[in-house]
Amino acid sequence: MCKFKQIAIYNLCSDLHYIPDILNCYGIYAKYLQDDYAKDFGIYDIFISCPNFWVITDYSDKFMGFVYLDNFTGNGKANFSAEITVCFDKKAWGNFVRYSAKFFLKYCFDTFGFYKIKALIFPDNFRVKTLLKQVGFEYETTLPAETLRNGELQDIEIYSIKRNYYYKSEVNYD
Repeated sequence: MCKFKQIAIYNLCSDLHYIPDILNCYGIYAKYLQDDYAKDFGIYDIFISCPNFWVITDYSDKFMGFVYLDNFTGNGKANFSAEITVCFDKKAWGNFVRYSAKFFLKYCFDTFGFYKIKALIFPDNFRVKTLLKQVGFEYETTLPAETLRNGELQDIEIYSIKRNYYYKSEVNYD
């Protein structure tokens, strides 16, 4: 139903055809992805600084969104946690998003060995809040006045999912 294609600056040439889709998607939903400080850089800086960036496609390789992991916590031998950022094109909303999210989270737990994956979101991003809850994330806390957004103080909500959610539940992603 979905595929994840890792995009890396050293291999960007093979996936250049996704750049306009990524930029368009980012442009539409930037208000939910960036604060005032992130406006000084853009999606290109994420490509360069983030080796853990994937394009999400359907099985016909049609662009459906992107996801990236950053802010890894660990000791160099083992990963403890990371932050996830996702952005789906509107045509992917619904079952495709839920399936893709569950599939990708399991991949992250299996591949990186995380104990926990976190999502930091603005409180008005109700679609992502709903998705996070549907795939097993739990609300942790709100960081009051954590950043600036459009020149105003902005809270940030933290949601997380722990590894044991996937290995104690009867969820099957094969």
